[in-house]
Amino acid sequence: MELRTTFKIDPSAEKITYDDPVMFIGSCFAISIGKQFETGHLPVMINPSGTVYNPVSVINTLDTILDSKEYTDKDLYNDNGTWLSFNHYTDFSSDNKEEILKNINDRSREARESLSKAKFLFITFGTARVYRWKESGKIVSNCHKIQASQFTHELLAVEDIVNMWTRQLDRLKSLYPRLRVVFTISPVRHWKDGPHGNQVSKSTLFLAVEKLLDHPSHPGYFPAYELVMDDLRDYRFYDNDLLHPSETAVEYLWNSFSDCYFDNETIELWKEIDKIARAVSHRIGTGSSEKIKTFAKSILKRIDSVSAKKPSVNLASERKYFLDLIEGIPR
Repeated sequence: MELRTTFKIDPSAEKITYDDPVMFIGSCFAISIGKQFETGHLPVMINPSGTVYNPVSVINTLDTILDSKEYTDKDLYNDNGTWLSFNHYTDFSSDNKEEILKNINDRSREARESLSKAKFLFITFGTARVYRWKESGKIVSNCHKIQASQFTHELLAVEDIVNMWTRQLDRLKSLYPRLRVVFTISPVRHWKDGPHGNQVSKSTLFLAVEKLLDHPSHPGYFPAYELVMDDLRDYRFYDNDLLHPSETAVEYLWNSFSDCYFDNETIELWKEIDKIARAVSHRIGTGSSEKIKTFAKSILKRIDSVSAKKPSVNLASERKYFLDLIEGIPR
């Protein structure tokens, strides 16, 4: 008896390997899957402007990269002593203006280098609702907890999303002909809009993406939303806030993603590196020093094996960690 409505995801014809840099921009799916890349030491950059949720903010992030924009103090806003950028997440805020500008511009330069080499660009839209800063009339990526009265709240039209993203896809195709763009819709519900408001927002995104899939650059689509809402479809697979996917759901998403975009060799190598990463995070108990050394030596053999298969994977910090255990250096 079937107790779930599962569906098949066709494997991507183009695969991601350890030689293929990837960029993720968008909301929670971008972060969750991007972190799995980091765990497995796959070449990746995640959200160079911090987490962004709506289609306009994703474009703002890309334009900063593509235009080689250098931020100055004119691009910042001072809120009671804290300098911030309305195009960036709160991680880039600081009471030191020079520090925030350095962080923003350094990250942008890294992003330009990363995107120029990237094989895939995964775009995750979380909401079609945007906030517009009254003072400038511009849509912001983050309100930075500034009073709501300073913003207007709007729902983007399907046509507006399609038009702006058609131009963006044209530009990306012109600059990076080999870059493969893949859209996803975040399964995280924006509950502050209410159940109906959230559904209207997500529906707007789905209709826009459906039209964008006809673009001459042939963008792809990964069904992250459907995997959580239609396949798992149970509060067991949600975090305590009942809005974000649980660790189990993220693992399910990752397995579906890797089956779609990785070949067997990449999957097996990622699993080996994941075991090494788990060993690093493993809490060393009060066992005998000989047992600890034996454990460390076994992981070092794994590291040697991975390094032999893929010398470009840098496991220097993991190697040092286990060599220190053998030498009895406190962690």
